[in-house]
Amino acid sequence: MKYFLKRVIGTIPVLLGVVLLIFVMLRIIPGNPVVILLGEHYDQATIDRLTDLMGYDQPILLQFVNYVKGALVGDLGVSYKYSRPVTEMIMEALPYTIRLALMAVVFAWGLGLITGIIAAVKKNNFIDRMFMGVSLLGVSMPIFMTSLLLQYIFAFKLGWLPMTEEGTFASMILPAIALGWNSAGSVARMTRSSLIEVMQADYIDTARAKGLRKGAVIIGHALKNSLLPVVTMMALQLSSMLSGAVITESVFAIPGIGRLATTAINNRDMPVLQGTVLFTTVIVIAGNLLADFLYSVLDPRIRKGD
Repeated sequence: MKYFLKRVIGTIPVLLGVVLLIFVMLRIIPGNPVVILLGEHYDQATIDRLTDLMGYDQPILLQFVNYVKGALVGDLGVSYKYSRPVTEMIMEALPYTIRLALMAVVFAWGLGLITGIIAAVKKNNFIDRMFMGVSLLGVSMPIFMTSLLLQYIFAFKLGWLPMTEEGTFASMILPAIALGWNSAGSVARMTRSSLIEVMQADYIDTARAKGLRKGAVIIGHALKNSLLPVVTMMALQLSSMLSGAVITESVFAIPGIGRLATTAINNRDMPVLQGTVLFTTVIVIAGNLLADFLYSVLDPRIRKGD
């Protein structure tokens, strides 16, 4: 518990630093946010009155402190474009992103672990080379290219699945594959290399000498110890999928947090953009904490050495 608490405290300066950086960057962008909010019809008196009401005439440090105070109670401001609370807009978009990320995680982890284990067992033969070649393709191919290729083959040409999000399970299959393909390749390669390394350890030879079957040795002894770096990677992937689905959501027209952020950029809607960045930063930090926690659970020496 002490180890985990120290990690949580250590993330606070990081979070504040990211929030301050985004806060300052968005405020040095040319353009008056009050004018953007008012649209075409405004006069100087209205601009001055609204600037005072929204606090934009205050020192930037005081604006930052007020923003942090609001964020701590869930108030991320009001959208310039839609005049709605940013927190409410994020909560509406969050279920779509969570559903996409979870489906992508199931695909990536399932495919990555299975192919990685098979490739390690069949080391240096045709199956190993084929699986690692496909995984390398998955790691190398950009998400937008994977998304467009999947749309062209399975939606446009074959017509098996919808091209965009339609609120059904089937319409989320292609986005989940597109988002999880890269992670599946990484998991497969990490699982293979880690399992091959563990299989060369002395205690594995001892287990074989006791007459245990190959499957029992792999599952009962080698796999557990080889999954330490893999589990850490998987925890980080979960947070990255929740926070990094911008391209996938844009290509497949999914109204999640990623698309909300891109729309905010196009509309110069600073409160929404700032809120989505803050929200995704928290998710990434939570993913790192989860990875640290899992690592310490799987390897107690880390807690003792801290």
